[in-house]
Amino acid sequence: MSLIRLDRATKEYSTEGRPVLALHEVSFEAARGEFVALVGRSGCGKSTMLNISGAMDFPTSGSVVLDGVETRSLGDAALTRLRREKVGFIFQAFQLLPALTVAENVELPLMLAGRSDARPRALESLARVEMADYASRKPFQLSGGQMQRVAIARALVHAPRLLLADEPTGNLDSTTSDVILALLRRIASETGTTILMATHSSEAAAVADTVVRMRDGHILEIQRASCPS
Repeated sequence: MSLIRLDRATKEYSTEGRPVLALHEVSFEAARGEFVALVGRSGCGKSTMLNISGAMDFPTSGSVVLDGVETRSLGDAALTRLRREKVGFIFQAFQLLPALTVAENVELPLMLAGRSDARPRALESLARVEMADYASRKPFQLSGGQMQRVAIARALVHAPRLLLADEPTGNLDSTTSDVILALLRRIASETGTTILMATHSSEAAAVADTVVRMRDGHILEIQRASCPS
């Protein structure tokens, strides 16, 4: 059963009064627990596909169904709840708040949701990425790889069904990138979380179950393993 399904999804923007086609009739679906790599040059539509898959944006035409719900059918309150409960985000630039400790950064999504178990859940999520011993540190006291682990812990703290990763190894050296990719691979396999990862790197894409090659808003090729690892 698919967790995310795009059906002839098209996204058009207007730039200085001229239309820009970011996605053109893209159809794709990913199963629960599937690790998908979106591969292509800058401007090929990878980030747009991530954004509409996570209900951060919406197709101009066509449909996006996330966990059985068409995203364009939801009102603002329902969309906020959908993103907060079912979608996690990992960014290239980590986006940790420098004034907060590691634990505070991870628990922040739960605090904003009014959860009373924010701290124990944050520590549990940090333990999953082997960062529990760093809970009291500030981001500036961490390496790039450690900051990305914390960002992953924050993205997972509310147990999302869909994890979106936009160039998660773009700011890391090759050795650290391998560690982060192995961690994402393990998360998909052990938790059943569906991962969509945008990347320029063929090496990063090699860890995924499915590789989607994109160009100019089109899907050129979909290479699937026989089943999610």
